[in-house]
Amino acid sequence: MKKIIIALLLLSISVNVFGQDETEEQTKKFNFSGSVDAYYKTNLSGPNTAYDDGDGSYFLTPGTSFVNRSGFSLGMANLIASYEGEKVGFVADLVFGPRGEDAVFLSSPSTNIVNQLYVYWNVSDKITLTFGNFNTFLGYEVISPVGNFNYSTSYMFSYGPFSHTGLKADFALSEDFSLMLAVMNSTDFTEINLDGSYTLGAQFGYKGQYLNFIYGNQTFATDATFQVDYTGGFDLSDSFYLGINATYNDTDGTGFAGAALYPQYATSDSFKIGLRAEYFVENGDFGAIGTGVEDSSVFAATLTGSYVIDNLTIKPELRLDSASDDAFWDNDLMPKKSLSSFALAAIYAF
Repeated sequence: MKKIIIALLLLSISVNVFGQDETEEQTKKFNFSGSVDAYYKTNLSGPNTAYDDGDGSYFLTPGTSFVNRSGFSLGMANLIASYEGEKVGFVADLVFGPRGEDAVFLSSPSTNIVNQLYVYWNVSDKITLTFGNFNTFLGYEVISPVGNFNYSTSYMFSYGPFSHTGLKADFALSEDFSLMLAVMNSTDFTEINLDGSYTLGAQFGYKGQYLNFIYGNQTFATDATFQVDYTGGFDLSDSFYLGINATYNDTDGTGFAGAALYPQYATSDSFKIGLRAEYFVENGDFGAIGTGVEDSSVFAATLTGSYVIDNLTIKPELRLDSASDDAFWDNDLMPKKSLSSFALAAIYAF
């Protein structure tokens, strides 16, 4: 009887331990993360109110995405649920707030909180297939403020693309080389293909440096869009990093081109300072800068500090945009070529 009791106790202990290990293993596969951000912004050399020129109301701000409201404003709440299995998994990335709404501007009202929604299959150690809606592989900057050093965004990022929906295959060619191939809907059409247009994508990677391509007819466009983009960076020392981005976009002679440097210096474990120096030019009358003049250009210098307190990051930012033609307004609502602004952002990541 004692032997039977001892055996039952041992069996009970082993089942409990096995159950705990199994639960812990399942818990590790599921992940919940995200961020919340808000900011204050003011124009230093121009008005901070909207005006009506007879054709609608306009905010006096650089023509870049997201940080485009004066006074105290909201960024977004970003909620990401994911499951990472040995072979398969998914990501459901939801956004709420002005920044999120701007990021998914071509989504239908029923799905305009979906930033990313995809499943993936690790076919082997070297091949992964991804199916669904995913953020673009072009460019240095991303939609989430957690992934960017500067809080405001560049002209190159703002004029795209933001997201793609389709099928992509990632290949780990070697320890240093990677390749990605994709077939997708028109850029930023997240859940519908309105006219049978498809875009092809490719990415070649080497030691953290990436050359990106997209090509294809966009929805209701008569000519194909071609874009080539380089994204990379180098650790010049333990405390100094230099990021680089350059891009060229063309649709039958209309599009844009630009280049930017992102030097960043860490003064301590909790504080960094960084600069984004960007030159951006329209090809033809693309309309990104807002001058109404063909082949306008703009130089934008953005100086950002980043102070980290646990999961909270405080970012003061000073920005100067200087265009080749009148793109901004002074306090008397007279057109001028430059605008300086200041922003203070708070970002909590979890």
